[in-house]
Amino acid sequence: MFRRDAETGGRDAHPTRDGVGHRRGHEDCNPGYNGSSLIPQNLVERSLAAATFRASERLRLPANPRLNLSKPLRIPMQAEELSYVVVTPYSMRKSRTGGIISRLISRTGLDLVGGRMFAPGEELVRRYTETIVSSTDPRHRATQKMIRDYVLKNFTGEREGQHPRVLLLVFRGPGAVEKIKNVVGHIVHERTSGETIRDTYGDYITDETGKVTYFEPAVIASLDAESVEYNLKLWAEFSDSDGGVLDNVISYPSGAKVEKSLVLIKPDNFKFPNSRPGGVIEVFSRTGLYIVGFKVHQMSVGQAEEFYGPVLPVLRDKLGAEKGREAWEDIVEFMSGGRPSATSDVQRREPGTEKCIALVYQGEDAVRKIRDVLGPTDPSKAPPGSIRKEFGQSIMINAAHASDSPENAKREMEIVQVRENNLKPLIENFYPHS
Repeated sequence: MFRRDAETGGRDAHPTRDGVGHRRGHEDCNPGYNGSSLIPQNLVERSLAAATFRASERLRLPANPRLNLSKPLRIPMQAEELSYVVVTPYSMRKSRTGGIISRLISRTGLDLVGGRMFAPGEELVRRYTETIVSSTDPRHRATQKMIRDYVLKNFTGEREGQHPRVLLLVFRGPGAVEKIKNVVGHIVHERTSGETIRDTYGDYITDETGKVTYFEPAVIASLDAESVEYNLKLWAEFSDSDGGVLDNVISYPSGAKVEKSLVLIKPDNFKFPNSRPGGVIEVFSRTGLYIVGFKVHQMSVGQAEEFYGPVLPVLRDKLGAEKGREAWEDIVEFMSGGRPSATSDVQRREPGTEKCIALVYQGEDAVRKIRDVLGPTDPSKAPPGSIRKEFGQSIMINAAHASDSPENAKREMEIVQVRENNLKPLIENFYPHS
């Protein structure tokens, strides 16, 4: 029997490679690095000239003594593309969302620009599955047929008291389609190493006759730009009717104290493509709560002022009127990218320059469970294993925000407009006339 499962535990199979599979560079690969102040600069220049000559010989080009090495080579830039991944209901139920997001951001280097929760209806599923089988390679085509059948079976109906929840993630950047395809990977009969998402989180199990007895793809994605465009437009079409904050997809015992809580993955997690946003979500999964809302959001200065309005009098009491105001403006600027005192009324309403992810968690005693895993505001006082201990740096730069009461959760969700559908205009504006 052949079995392929997540034995790597999410660790990189090649620790000498970087997040997108390239070997890490060393100082001696950098022509501008002389390694030590003891190495004469003219030796560095001669070595560089010799390397240039050898490279020109390999390219069958004549060595040019007048070659101006100070001018950078002009390499054509790839056009920006959108691509997407759908996190399957099983991956959502098994709390694998954070690990998947970590892989997608850190190994592609792409910008996560959109996301939305869906409880797909029959019409969306039917039309989506019509596009899945597209490969001419017999082996990959057979896998695509299994994916099609998997989606038809698992994206609708009800299982274990839940309507299937899926998360659509949208990424943007040069070569996005190919990068997503490479990180997602194929599930086929081959030696696997945990390099791809499907290596780690998917399953493809056969019996001794080669018949597939269990199949779980972990995520769904498209393989070419044309399919990506068609399918993103399709999901956008159903993003109001089948997507948003999923209020009634989970069944709870009678009398259960069910709450919603807002979590913001703060801007310090998005300074460069890395695994931190997914890592924070993965720690929150310890609560056993359900993600029912997801939005990539750029908080305006006005929203940040309203969101952190209750903090201003507290800071003034602690620090004095002037210093308290300065500290409060620092928080607003950190979350939105603009200081209230330097922002006009028109600019105050515009989306800010800083990105965060807004998540809505639902479940019994959700507010307390989220706060316990998050830890106190000051990371230095947070217990080991908490999010702020693991990811926080200071009282302000502390990885994530979470509502401290059901009432505040409702207030904060209204401020950041978690029910707003910003996915549909993102896709429509990217493909305006096609």
